Amino acid sequence: MSSPVKFSEQLETFCLVARQLAKTAEADSLLFLLEHPQDWAKLRKATEGLNVLLAADRAADLAGAADAGFSVIQLVASDSPVYEQLTRALLESVADDLLNPAACVIAMYSGFEAGVIDSLSVIRLDEHLGRLTAQDLRQLETRVPLDTLKTAVDLAVSIGREGREGKPVGTLFVVGDHRTVLKHCHPLGFDPVKGYGTHERQLNDPKVREAIKEIAQLDGAFVVASDGTVVAACQHVSAPAADITLSKGLGARHWAAASISRASQAIAISVSESNGTVRLFQNGEVMLRIEPFRRAMKWRDFEYEPAAGGQD
Repeated sequence: MSSPVKFSEQLETFCLVARQLAKTAEADSLLFLLEHPQDWAKLRKATEGLNVLLAADRAADLAGAADAGFSVIQLVASDSPVYEQLTRALLESVADDLLNPAACVIAMYSGFEAGVIDSLSVIRLDEHLGRLTAQDLRQLETRVPLDTLKTAVDLAVSIGREGREGKPVGTLFVVGDHRTVLKHCHPLGFDPVKGYGTHERQLNDPKVREAIKEIAQLDGAFVVASDGTVVAACQHVSAPAADITLSKGLGARHWAAASISRASQAIAISVSESNGTVRLFQNGEVMLRIEPFRRAMKWRDFEYEPAAGGQD
């Protein structure tokens, strides 16, 4: 197990700033994304009186934290971007009743230098996660294994935030009950995953997820089995939409997601092209909404025309 790192002056200062900000923003909790073990006694003293959640990818980075009185969350999200780790930590905290769905959280994490907590964000869950309850998340788990669902949601959030090559991308994942789902689908021409072996279509494979980000630029939905196998891509989903009501402004992709989730036991995950919002549908209703933290910045070439006859 890794030796605890020194409780740095910078981290102590961040804790002090977080305490003050928690009062100003009326925050409910502090969330630390850790990459190393800490001196838990000093961290407890620096955050005394506050509800503190600790999240890390490796169990070794959290060793001893629970004994020191902290709530811990192991993410198992190796090499995921910070915003995906934050989203997963928040989801799991709500699911485990560690956070109220409407909580305000001060998050501290390594945004620039690896292994050093150097960034702080104020996150209001009602804005980021929408109307989410622990019961909703557990209910979703009864139809699709939570690991598969988390992987699909993380991928959808990544697509919603980053798009592809600076362009916004909208897409649809239909997860679980794939045999029933396929009865309501037909390919929109070429299916990019057809002909590959099962082991080459696993959603938990980083290479597969990167390939899906590319394919997501094409029209149609991804059909994913409960075990995380991508069964089909570029599928037109057509299921009865009777007795389904959606909010104004939601387009054909969201109607398809609602209808297929009503016609099957699947969970449908839509990504809005306009704003990157991710919605999870079950039984024809939106059960979870996730807003991206921010859209990726796109750089543009500076275009200009020199004045005619201008001087150097």
